[in-house]
Amino acid sequence: MTELTPHGSRSVILTVAEVIDETRDARSVVFDVPDTQREHFTDYKPGQFLTLRIPSDQTGSVARCYSLASSPRTDDKPKVTVKRTVDGYGSNWVCDNLAAGSQIEVLPPSGVFTPKDVDTKLLLIAAGSGVTPVMSILKAALHAGTAPITFFYANRDVDDVIFADELHDLQAAHADRLTLIHWLESLQGLPNDQVLATTFRAYADHSAYLCGPGPFMDAVHKGLAGANFPHHNVHTEVYNSLSGDPFADVELAEVSDEEDAESATVEVELDGETHNLRWPRSRSLVDVMLAAGLDAPYSCQEGECGSCACTLTEGTVEMENTGALDPEDIADGYILGCQAHPTSDALKIEF
Repeated sequence: MTELTPHGSRSVILTVAEVIDETRDARSVVFDVPDTQREHFTDYKPGQFLTLRIPSDQTGSVARCYSLASSPRTDDKPKVTVKRTVDGYGSNWVCDNLAAGSQIEVLPPSGVFTPKDVDTKLLLIAAGSGVTPVMSILKAALHAGTAPITFFYANRDVDDVIFADELHDLQAAHADRLTLIHWLESLQGLPNDQVLATTFRAYADHSAYLCGPGPFMDAVHKGLAGANFPHHNVHTEVYNSLSGDPFADVELAEVSDEEDAESATVEVELDGETHNLRWPRSRSLVDVMLAAGLDAPYSCQEGECGSCACTLTEGTVEMENTGALDPEDIADGYILGCQAHPTSDALKIEF
C-alpha cells in the first residue's frame, strides 16, 4: 500500500483502526491518531467535524466534512459516521473503500456546533445521519454534566436508527436524566411544525441543538418558534459541499502601502491569548491572522464549512458569503473569518 503524504502544512494522515456497520447504509470509521497529533484529535469539542480528502479521478480530490460521533470525554479514538446518499460521491467512496489499515488525509477537528456548557438543560434534535454530532454532544453532556437532556430522533423506520443499541444503553444508564423520543415516519408519518411545537413546548427553557435534512430542519425551526424558544437558544448544524481545496496552503499576497494606510485595527482572542493586528479592508480576517503567523482555524475559505466561525464582540464587518451560518448564529454575533472584511475602524473578535 502506498504511503500517503500531506498536501499542506495543516493536514495529517490518519490510519483507519476500525469500520463499523451501523445500519444498511451507514458506517462508522474509527481512526488511530499519531502521537504527534494526539493533542488536536483528543482535545476537540463535542459536535465538531473532520474534513476528509477523498480521491477523485476527475479532480484529483474532493473535500467532505463529516461530524464526529465520538466524544472527547468518553472515547479514546475519534470516529465519524457516514451515511450513503444516492448521488453522494464522498459518502459512497468512504463506505466502499475505507477499511481497517486504510490511510486518509484529514484536517483537524473544527466547527462551532458545540455547547459552551455541557452542564445545561439540552434539547437535542436529529433526523437520520444528523444524529452524528448530536451523539457526540449527548455523550459529553451525560459524562460531564448533571442537567436533564431530551433527545428527539426522527427516522424513516426502525432499521434506519443509527446507534440504536448505544442509545438504548445510554438511556438505561441515565434514566434519571435522559429522555429519548423516537419518531418513526413508517408509524407516525412526517413530523409537522404543529406537532413539533406541542412536543417541544415542555422544554422551552432548554438549549436546542439540531441537525438533519433541510425539510426536517425547516419544520423543527417552525416548531421551536411555536414552542416559544428564544432564538439564541437554538443552534443548527449547517452542511454545505466544498468546491475548493482546503488542504492546500494559502498563498498570501503582500499588503500594499495603500492597503495598509486604510487598515482597521482588530483585537483577536485565540487560544486564550490576545493579539492586536492591523486589518486591511481588502483582506479577510483569516488572511490577516495567517500573515501574522497565527494558527487561524479555517478550512474551505469559501464560507461553506464554518471552521473559521468566531464571535464579533466589538465593531462591524461585511461578509461575502454566510452559507455556513444560520440566522440564529448571525444574531448571536458569529461571523466567518474567511469572509469577513472590516467596516469599522476598531474591532474585537473571539475564537
